[in-house]
Amino acid sequence: MARQGSNKGKRPQDGQYIPLPYAQLKSAAWRSLSGAAVKVWLELHTRFNGSNNGNVRLSMNEAVSALGISKGTAQRAFIELQEKGFIAMQNPGNWYHRRAHEWRLTTKRMQTSKGMQPATDDWRHWRKKTKDGPPEYPSPSPMGPSENPSPFAGST
Repeated sequence: MARQGSNKGKRPQDGQYIPLPYAQLKSAAWRSLSGAAVKVWLELHTRFNGSNNGNVRLSMNEAVSALGISKGTAQRAFIELQEKGFIAMQNPGNWYHRRAHEWRLTTKRMQTSKGMQPATDDWRHWRKKTKDGPPEYPSPSPMGPSENPSPFAGST
């Protein structure tokens, strides 16, 4: 006779959850996200079922109604998430056929025709831009020219 009410080794009935590793939470990319971008990222994860990465759909109108944000804010949030490497567009949507964009979550692995591909975690490579340009391309010399001009360089 089987025991009734035993939940040993089973998940609680609360449903799925989203793991947030400390490496991600403490990254410059995550900490620079706007509140709307975090909300959109979380909403995209609620639509991920474990095997549909690359086919996760969330339209602009769905984001607006589900999250209580404006269309402009939703659009900026999607752009911000793409630029900072948290999502990538797999298949663009089509306005006339009423299809939303299909997104890939870079924090999750993805099944492809070549097999299971590991998570790309593109957000790890994001760096904040400085006012003078990206940190990868600093100015060659902060001290000015490397050689002194000749004192006799002029017309005589």
